[in-house]
Formats: sequence, C-alpha cells, structure tokens
Amino acid sequence: MHFIPAADSPEMEKPLDSGLVWFRRDLRTFDHAALYHGLKSARRVYCAFVLDREILDPLVARGLKADRRLEFIVDSLAELDTQLQALTRCPNGGSGGLIVRHAVAREEIPRLAKALRVHAVFANHDDDPTALERDAKVRGTLADAGISFHTSKDHVVFERNEVMTGGGSSFSVFTPYKTAWLKKVDEFYLKAYPVQRHGDALATWPEDWEGDTRRNTGRVPSLASMGFEPTNLHSLKLPVGMSGAQVLLDDFLARIDDYEEARDFPAIKGPSYLSAHLRFGTVSVRHLAREALERAQAGSKGAAMWLSELIWRDFYHQVLHHHPNVVGASFKPEYDAIRWEHGKHADALFAAWCEGRTGYPLVDAAMAQINQTGYMHNRLRMVTASFLVKDLGIDWRRGEAYFADHLIDFDLASNNGGWQWAASTGCDAQPYFRIFNPVSQSEKFDPHGKFIRRYLPQLAALPDARIHAPWLASPLELAAAEIKLGENYPRPIVNHHEARAKTLARYAVVKGRGS
Repeated sequence: MHFIPAADSPEMEKPLDSGLVWFRRDLRTFDHAALYHGLKSARRVYCAFVLDREILDPLVARGLKADRRLEFIVDSLAELDTQLQALTRCPNGGSGGLIVRHAVAREEIPRLAKALRVHAVFANHDDDPTALERDAKVRGTLADAGISFHTSKDHVVFERNEVMTGGGSSFSVFTPYKTAWLKKVDEFYLKAYPVQRHGDALATWPEDWEGDTRRNTGRVPSLASMGFEPTNLHSLKLPVGMSGAQVLLDDFLARIDDYEEARDFPAIKGPSYLSAHLRFGTVSVRHLAREALERAQAGSKGAAMWLSELIWRDFYHQVLHHHPNVVGASFKPEYDAIRWEHGKHADALFAAWCEGRTGYPLVDAAMAQINQTGYMHNRLRMVTASFLVKDLGIDWRRGEAYFADHLIDFDLASNNGGWQWAASTGCDAQPYFRIFNPVSQSEKFDPHGKFIRRYLPQLAALPDARIHAPWLASPLELAAAEIKLGENYPRPIVNHHEARAKTLARYAVVKGRGS
C-alpha cells in the first residue's frame, strides 16, 4: 500500500490526528519519503527505530559479536535522534526525538503504534524477501487494531515496475534498462521531499505512556546491552551518520570528473566511499543521482560513469523484486546443474580464500581489506569472486554469504547481483568462459603494488615486477625481501591455468544453453 494523499494544508485539514514513522534503512531527516508523508498526513508524528532481534540474535548465536554494520547504525541513530529532537516541538520540556527499541520488529512496531494510539504507521519500501514477509505480518497486526500501514519508495530512484520493457516485462539486461532509465528520469523523480517545511508536526512523547522509554536515558541501546562488542569502526576513515555522508559527498564531488579513470585502481582515492551511507540511507539516492546527472549532462565522463553505477544499483533491486528466487538460486536455472567442489579439500580452499592465504597477492590483500575494514574496492570484489568461483571451483553462494557477514555496505540485491555476475549465473552476467587472471589483474590495476604492500607488508620489499607473483621471483630476490614461500607467505594454492581448464569443463553443462 502506498501513502495516503495529503495536500499542503493547515494542520486542521490533515486527515489523521497522529502517526508513527518507522525508520529502517533510511537514517536521515531530510529528503525522506515516509517522514514527509507522515508529517503531511498527521497532526502529531512520532518516530521509531527497532534494532531487530530477529536479525541480531542469530549473529550473536554464531559468534559474530563484533559487527561494524551495527556500530555504524548505532552511531547514525544517535545523530538521527539529535536531529529529530531539534525539529520536535518541546514547549514544556517534554521528551521527543527517536524512540529506539531492541526487540522483534514485527511485534514491537504494532505494540508501539497501539501504545502511542496512532492512526497510521509510515515506512519506506524494503524489497528484501525477509523484509517483505515482516512487513506483511506488521500490516496484518496493525489492521487488526484498526491502524493503517503506508509505505513509500525511497531507497532507489526507480523501483519495482517503474522501468519495464516495451512488452511490460522486467529487464534482464542492463544496457537497455539503463537506456529506459535515462529516458524516464526527470526533475520530478529526483526532487527532494521538503521534510523541514513540515517538521512542526513532530510531537513529544505522551506523558501517560510507557515509562520504560523515559528510563532509557541513552535512547540508543549500547552494543554491550545487545550482546555485541566494539569494532575498529572509529579508527577507519569512514565517517558515520548524515554529517559523515555529507563530508564524503563533498570530497567526492570535488574529484568526480576523474572517477571514470580512477575507479578501477584500489591504491588510489577513486570511489565515492558512499556505499554504506546508501545502504543505511544516511544520504538520499535522489540527491546523488541529481548531482551525477547534472554533471554528466555538463560533459563530465566521471559523473556519467558514477550515474551508471547508481543505475546498476536500481537494476539489481528491480531484479530482486521480480525474481526473489535469486536468493539462494541462480537467475539462470540451468546453472544450478554445475557441480562445485565439496568436501574437506573444498573447505580448506574456502578457508584459505577467506583468510587471505591463497598465494595470489592481489586476492590476499583484498581479503585482508574486507577482514580488517569491512570494505572492499569494487574491482577487487570482482577479482576475489572470480577467483573463488572459477579458480577454486567453490559455489558462489559461499562467497556471497561471507561478504554478507563482513561488508559494512552489505545490500542483498547488489551483493547477490555482483556474485551472480562473477559466477556467470545471473542476469547480464559475464560469459562463463571469461575468467579473470589474478596476476594480470594485479599488474593492470595495482601496477606498483601499492595496494598489496598496504595489506601484505611481508611482501613490501619485493620489486614491483615480482610482487604480483612471488613464486616467480628468483631465490636471490626472495632472500633479499626476506620471504620464505610456504612460511611467511604461502605458495599458490592452485595453478591458474590448470584451474581455468577445469572451470571450462565444469561449466560445460550450460554450454550452448543461452550462456
């Protein structure tokens, strides 16, 4: 269900007395669809966020107690609360701002809505299958209580059925999707929601409702109270919250013209580094697309390339909406006939990949980056994924799950789309016979070994010509660099050329079947 119509009108003409805005993957107070529609529709509006135990408790149970994503969220919630308080009318010194709960969201939101005696709950769309299931349960519980549930598009520029083929079906190839996207986009779709104009509808918490909220003086629960531990997030160069997103955006816009050439080289400052902020909505995708489109139209090739990346993001969300079966299965069903390596040997190869012990420096450095920072450069995501699937013969779903656990910017649609692209099992994926050579990729995109040296300091003394493949170095070169292969740096766990032949044979089951 979409939001109810609400015109710009005096407060007395608003159709609802009170509403609750449920924040999810949209942690900002500006250009926010659900917040805007809630403020336009109700005379009193409360705001809430639920740290969902259905998501968090399994992480604790699996021993993943240091989660940078959760720390990013917690820090961003603190800023969101502060900004909401600044917008909230508190004439008698009452409490306002963000109500934060550590609970089961599908139970807590209806409970909060009833306790606050609101007439409607407003939220933004989330097309992840588990989120859709959760929202369906929330909608049903709210309906039983006579409370409506209104959701809006916010996380992408175009969603669901907004960009379709001429025949009315969803796109499965990116280039025609991009053409249709660019043909459709205009000022209307990129216009910001003027939240601040209606901020006076934000209400203070009622005096007679649950005292447990007032005892929660910290508002946002601590990591420890939820069973988690601090991470190294604060030592990384990733500012959090709305203000952090603005800092990164300002920095990127000053160098966006160089993006097309710089984006593939992990040792230089090429990307926007905004992916985590897009994931958690501390920045507006409409604002980013508008900035990119205006610069692209003015002739910036870098901006045009960045806009294309934003369109890829919309594309993968459209694929997930129309083909939810891609979660756990290949977009191209025939690819599920591929026999992947399994057993103890496969487990050992997978562990070496996870821990950066493959003997291929660019792969190992990339895995060190994700393990140490929760981030991986996009070029390296392709390299490491290709290596796992097409050099080691490991099922792409194992790598997808590893990235899902470790990336701060983990987004189901993009992560699944990226892995299926690398594995050639997805829509508009690379051909199965395209297999990245990890050494040539290293030589091309980290020619001087700067990135490798940053994450594999034990290789720092190798000359540039040898750092991409240490096993080809002479005994004198290895001795001068104090490297003992098999001791302080591993030998390659697989021969790339032999692995390539095995991969072509492995994929023979789909040869000639539209691959």
